[in-house]
Amino acid sequence: MLLCGCLLMGIGSAFAQRFDASTLQRAQRNGQNTNLYGSNPYEQVDGEEGEMPQDTTMKEKRIKKPLESYFFDDSVRALPNFRWNMEGKFNRVNLIEMDTTLTDFRIDYPFYLEDVGDISQGALGQSSMPINYFRRSQEFDFTFAQPYDAYVYKLENIPFYNVKKPMTRLHYIESGQKRFREENFAIMHAQNVSPTTGFNLEYKARGTRGQYDWQRTKNHTLSVAVNHTGRRYSVHAGYYNNHIEQQENGGVVGEWAIADTTFQMSSGVPMKLASSKAENTYRNNGFYLVQTYGIPLQRMTDSDFSMADLSAVYIGHAFEYSAWSKTYEDIRAEYTNERDHRDENGDFVSTKGEYYKDWYINPEQTRDSLYERRISNRFFVQAQPWDRNGVLGTLDAGVGINMHTYSQFAMEDYLSGEYQKVKKTDYYLYGKIDGKIKKYVNWDANVEFHPSGYRGGDLTVGGNLALTGYVSGRPLILEGGFSMERRTPGYWQENLFSNHYMWSAPLSKETETRFEVKFSIPSRAFEVGAWQSVLSDAVYYGSDAHVAQFDGEVSLTGVYLRKDFRFGGFHLDNRVLLQWSTEQEVVPVPLAAAYLSWYYEFWVVRDVLRLQLGLDGRYNTKYYAPSYNPALSVYYNQREIEVGEYPYVDAFVMAKWKRMRIFLKYQHLNKDLFGSGAYFSAAGHPMNPGMFKMGISWGFYD
Repeated sequence: MLLCGCLLMGIGSAFAQRFDASTLQRAQRNGQNTNLYGSNPYEQVDGEEGEMPQDTTMKEKRIKKPLESYFFDDSVRALPNFRWNMEGKFNRVNLIEMDTTLTDFRIDYPFYLEDVGDISQGALGQSSMPINYFRRSQEFDFTFAQPYDAYVYKLENIPFYNVKKPMTRLHYIESGQKRFREENFAIMHAQNVSPTTGFNLEYKARGTRGQYDWQRTKNHTLSVAVNHTGRRYSVHAGYYNNHIEQQENGGVVGEWAIADTTFQMSSGVPMKLASSKAENTYRNNGFYLVQTYGIPLQRMTDSDFSMADLSAVYIGHAFEYSAWSKTYEDIRAEYTNERDHRDENGDFVSTKGEYYKDWYINPEQTRDSLYERRISNRFFVQAQPWDRNGVLGTLDAGVGINMHTYSQFAMEDYLSGEYQKVKKTDYYLYGKIDGKIKKYVNWDANVEFHPSGYRGGDLTVGGNLALTGYVSGRPLILEGGFSMERRTPGYWQENLFSNHYMWSAPLSKETETRFEVKFSIPSRAFEVGAWQSVLSDAVYYGSDAHVAQFDGEVSLTGVYLRKDFRFGGFHLDNRVLLQWSTEQEVVPVPLAAAYLSWYYEFWVVRDVLRLQLGLDGRYNTKYYAPSYNPALSVYYNQREIEVGEYPYVDAFVMAKWKRMRIFLKYQHLNKDLFGSGAYFSAAGHPMNPGMFKMGISWGFYD
């Protein structure tokens, strides 16, 4: 705090002489402009919209107070509606696109929205993991829920809205026969009670009854959020809930059950855990409150929309409570693999097997229960020496404390029925500095250090630089980034007591150094990027699904290319990812993966009805893809089955009629037409067979 005080005194002294001149200039500008708030969309006067009163004897009503937040510039304030996420630990926000166009509307599986998509169990609501190694999150405390990262709400992805009129959106997609149906329902309502204060509610219910045996999944999420982004004071607060239920079939008994045409109905395909009735249930509740108060170091006038262009200091506090639980249940049962191998005569040999080798607690059935709670408090200060978007824009510093509680049964407590609770506390310091030079240069550098506590010694250092040039008014952007991270493995990777898996051993800290560079031309829908990472002491799940640590270094390289072509109404959108790993047993990645979307878009009725007709295709080369372990809720590095070289193609028709979006899609169009027949994404877990889908999204603005 002494450092913060010195910083404030220095900034105040540095700008004392500037105070009078800047105030005078703003007053002169105000005198030349009779429209106090410019073109702010909230400004309205009596009479029709945009029309001045004709009777000068009438008393003029008070002009509505506009949106004056330092978070948003004039171009954002002019939008009729916009939304954003909070930017991690720093007093900034990230604008995100409003979902109202045809773009990507047909992609109903959220894990397919980023670059080339994810490895997945195959159906809506089920777990997944990005194919792109460099997009895999390392920040999930409750590692058992990490495979559902594409679905769950957390503080970093909570949406906040600013809308001029109340907005409601309904979204519904269904597919398949009633007994196998997938359903995707969402409702969102956002409303502002003033230009600076609003609230929103989002609820999503996604899941499947299962194309395959014992595959039913329910994935429900809820977010209730309130935001106030005022001239000096801002607050983001709310509640989120994640609830997931998934029947775990363990995957097919053998690849032949999918590659061959023995089973005409997908529900007849034999699964390893179907008789075991294995099931996972996840529950999560979270509350958060992030508030900031700005102190201007120069006197504000009526002509100052916000503090963004003034010298200022912001002080703030963030609180978050998040509690996760996981319950896994099964009963002991064997599965039969009718084509395990061939004998010396070439005939198939049938074998019986069990999915799990060990039954430590109960030899007949399982009920593992795990719980984790995190209470986080963070205090921060942000200095704005000149203006928020200047060469030296902001300097951030903060201190935080995380209090963790982990609960599980231990062998000595199992008979008593009491949980074993472990409490750990983690302290950290962090800082950031950033700035920009007009519209040409953006830069930042950041650091986070954990001096003591549970994660004592953890360190993250990074920086980014973006250069923008213009040709005929079109931007060309070159970006580069560097990060070095030393991190403690997750608690559950070091300590676990369950019916099928048990370990208790400290692991060394992982260290990763990463470089990345990207060049893009947004007006040409072109983007090319590359990553290089060196990972030391990597923690992973081996072929037996047990935790392992690699004693050495893994070098990972990735190259990503996106180019969308347009010829009249024809669109050819292409994304390709190349990856190399020096240790495929530690970090397996396919050499190449691609997502192609080719379609024709046109107006049926100008400015009323727009239509798209096309194909989506996904493909990756063969490699030892990870498989999924239900008891651990993790993807592990199996080395028995190679997966890939199968194109998965969807055909779709989409339409936008005024505020309504509609789509029809046949998923897996090429089933039994071409390809090897082994349509797997994760090893042993087949993707859905062919099925018809239809969906609608309707927005209301009143």
